[in-house]
Amino acid sequence: MHMVAFVLLVIGGLNWLLVVFDKNLVEMIFGDSVITTIIYALVGLAALYEIVAHKNHCSSCNM
Repeated sequence: MHMVAFVLLVIGGLNWLLVVFDKNLVEMIFGDSVITTIIYALVGLAALYEIVAHKNHCSSCNM
């Protein structure tokens, strides 16, 4: 579950970087559709999961 959340967060972060340059990769691929909304919701849920579970999975935090 941690790796799925991590990948979703990386995708979300890269998408935000592209938004700075007026490109939204998720909307470019899927358009303005329900799938786009689902992807945004999954990225948000992944962020919430990582907020709660990060310390248990991070080797730097478990010192």
